[in-house]
Amino acid sequence: MIKLKVKSGDTVKVIAGDHKGLTGKITRVYREKNKAIVEGINMVSKHTKPSAKNPQGGIVKKEAPIHISNLSLVSGADTAKGGAKKDSKKANKA
Repeated sequence: MIKLKVKSGDTVKVIAGDHKGLTGKITRVYREKNKAIVEGINMVSKHTKPSAKNPQGGIVKKEAPIHISNLSLVSGADTAKGGAKKDSKKANKA
């Protein structure tokens, strides 16, 4: 399994596909499939049967996963590679 450069809560930009250029926040990451769900992007229509939970049934809009290779990190919790944040103890020792 490869190391992913994104995680839940990061803001990403779509760099390929139908939604190219849009930005959003990652809500869920599927590590085993190398895919992520981005808030408000790649919406698909899902037809649902009536059930006890949803007696009406009908068409529901929901986000579908996007491959990690089609996403570019805009901002995250810690974007510095191997370094330390300004407020950390490691940065204050130098």
